[in-house]
Amino acid sequence: MTTSTAPTVPDTRPSRAAAVVDRITGVTLSSVTLPLANPISDAKVFTGRQKPMTEVVVLVAEIRTESGLEGFGFGYSKRAGGPAQLAHAVEVAPELIGEDPSDIARLWTKLVWAGASVGRSGASTQAVAAIDVALWDLKAKRAGLPLAKLLGAHRDSVRCYDTSGGFLHETIEQVCDNATRTLEAGIGALKIKVGLPDTAEDVRRVTALREHVGPDVPLMVDANQQWDRARAVRAVRALEPLDLVWVEEPLDAYDAEGHADLARTFDTPIASGEMLTSVAEHLELVRHRAVDVIQPDAPRIGGITQFLKLATVAEQHHLTLAPHFAMEIHLHLAAAYAHEPWVEHFDWFAPLFHEELETSGGRMHLSDRPGLGVTPTDRLRAWTTRSVTVGA
Repeated sequence: MTTSTAPTVPDTRPSRAAAVVDRITGVTLSSVTLPLANPISDAKVFTGRQKPMTEVVVLVAEIRTESGLEGFGFGYSKRAGGPAQLAHAVEVAPELIGEDPSDIARLWTKLVWAGASVGRSGASTQAVAAIDVALWDLKAKRAGLPLAKLLGAHRDSVRCYDTSGGFLHETIEQVCDNATRTLEAGIGALKIKVGLPDTAEDVRRVTALREHVGPDVPLMVDANQQWDRARAVRAVRALEPLDLVWVEEPLDAYDAEGHADLARTFDTPIASGEMLTSVAEHLELVRHRAVDVIQPDAPRIGGITQFLKLATVAEQHHLTLAPHFAMEIHLHLAAAYAHEPWVEHFDWFAPLFHEELETSGGRMHLSDRPGLGVTPTDRLRAWTTRSVTVGA
């Protein structure tokens, strides 16, 4: 006698279990004052609009959950705004307690509307950005993946250029020395600040750097919004023979029409976007075809959730993506962009994190560390001026 066993049929009935897999129990928000080794000057200092920069104030968000996971995020402000960002973040953070940290888009909207009376751009959304970055860091850690891999990376390394060695407070001889060290460190391109009162001096400095590094090193310039339309035309025309990758912020950041005129007139690509604080503001640049290179800053426009929205639009318009500053965040976002992007190398945040980002062959490389892949140092804790915990 033989006995037959019926095949096992999988149970395809819908599960009635709750979709929530974890809940937020606590959020710690901290303001960290990062001192800079030397006062930093760009064109805004030489036009009298700002004083030299001596520090960066970093807003840190650390999120904890019932399951014991922790997410780490940060934003920043330069010269002013740090206390405002912290105050706003502390006000809206209670909205997170008890929520599922995986529902990032919904939580972004909830936090923004909790503080919508002061607007949905600027300091309010910059405060939310640090929290948003921490939520994405946590989500990637839950998956055991680097953030770029969670988002769907197109590449494991990104072209990178250095800015921190090209400021106007240094002589062109110092800038050239900095450039040599930068290239030896495996960073593939250089950006130098322009926008001095004497445009001829700008051209002299850029020409000297081009002669120093040779014709094959990609070179960018940044006027930090300090030219008017007529002067920008003259300056870009004078710089065109130097074969620049782009001219950045030649005009006021909100002058989309002026940028569009430059983009139509010259072969040298026009770049802008770092000073805008919402996706809507960037869409004006796209609508006017004002830039060839778009430069959003995730901490400034509301975090990774908003950055991804803008990246989709930029991809559809075949724009080059070159996120501003905060390379610890932007390396991941650039790696997930469809068209070959750039990442800006700034070494200012190095004292805050144990990990260093690897550069070689002109590119910045992803690591296998989950999330953002950074952990805070004792110096970050020592430079913390105020810390507030909401929840457990």
